[in-house]
Amino acid sequence: MCRSPMTMEPCYQLFGSPAKYPEIKSLMGPDHNLKWIVTLMVAVQLLAFYLVKDLDWKWVIFWAYVFGGCFNHSITLAIHEISHNAAFGNKRSLLNRYFGMFANLPVGLPYSISFKRYHMDHHRYMGGDGIDVDIPTVFEGWFFSTRFRKLFWIILQPLFYAVRPLCINPKPITYLEISNLIVQLTFNLLLYHFWGIKSVVYMLSGSLLGMGLHPISGHFIAEHYMFLKGHETYSYYGPLNLITFNVGYHNEHHDFPSVPGCRLPQVKKIAADYYDQLPQYSSWVRVLYDFIMDDTISPYSRIKRTVKDAKQD
Repeated sequence: MCRSPMTMEPCYQLFGSPAKYPEIKSLMGPDHNLKWIVTLMVAVQLLAFYLVKDLDWKWVIFWAYVFGGCFNHSITLAIHEISHNAAFGNKRSLLNRYFGMFANLPVGLPYSISFKRYHMDHHRYMGGDGIDVDIPTVFEGWFFSTRFRKLFWIILQPLFYAVRPLCINPKPITYLEISNLIVQLTFNLLLYHFWGIKSVVYMLSGSLLGMGLHPISGHFIAEHYMFLKGHETYSYYGPLNLITFNVGYHNEHHDFPSVPGCRLPQVKKIAADYYDQLPQYSSWVRVLYDFIMDDTISPYSRIKRTVKDAKQD
C-alpha cells in the first residue's frame, strides 16, 4: 500500500494541509489555463466532425481510433480535472459543473455530472465495497480471468464503467444529470441534422475506441491494479502525460486532489525523496500487455475494503 509523504498514512487518506512539505499548499487551487485548453479542444473536435462527414466509412473509423480516440480520451481526463473544480475553483463549483457539460459535448455520452458524484467516492473511500465503483464487480473478476477474456474486458471497458455504478452503488438522479442528458442529446441531434450520421459515428466511436483497447486506456489498469503485492496506487511519468493532464502522476493526485494536473510534476519534485522510491510504470502499453498475458493478474487484482474500513480510512 502506498504511503503519504507527510504522515506515512495510506495515500488515499490525505486531504489535510501539508506538514513536511508546506510549499505544496501553494500549488493547490484552480488551473487558470484549463478553461481555454478545454475550449480549444472542443473547437478542434467540432472541426473534425465537419471534416469527416464526407469521408468513406473506413476512414471515418480509422480517424475515430487514431485521432478521435486520443482526443476524446484526453477530454474525459479534462473532465476529471473539472470534477475536482480545477477550472474555476471550489468557490464556483456550479460553474465547474456547467463547464463539465460543455467539455462533455464532443464525447457524445452524457457522463460528466455522474462522473463527478462517483469519482468523489473513489477518493473518499478508495476500494470501499459497494461505494467505490472503480472496483470491478464479482462477475467481472470471475468471468474475465483468461487472457482472451481479459482482452475483451479491456475492449469493453467503457461499457463496464457505464453500467457498474448501476450495479454497485446506484444513486438518485439529480437535476444536473438530467441537464447533462438534455444538453448532450440536443448536441448529438444537431450534429446529426447538420453534418449527418458519419460525424455522429466518428464522435461515439472515438469515445468507445479511445477508452477501450487504446494506448491511453492503459492508465485505467495502471492506476490501482496490484501488479506488486501490497502496492495499491502507481504512477506513470512517461510522455502520454502531455495529452492526459498528468493523470499518470496518480500517487501525487491521490495525496493532493486539490492540486491540478498541471502542477503535479512540481509535487513530485518537491517530495522526490518519497515518490521516487515508489513502484512506477514507464509504459501504459506495456501495462495493458502485462495485464492480459500475466495469468496471476485479473480484475480481481484490487484491494477491496469493507464499507466500515473504507470510511475509517
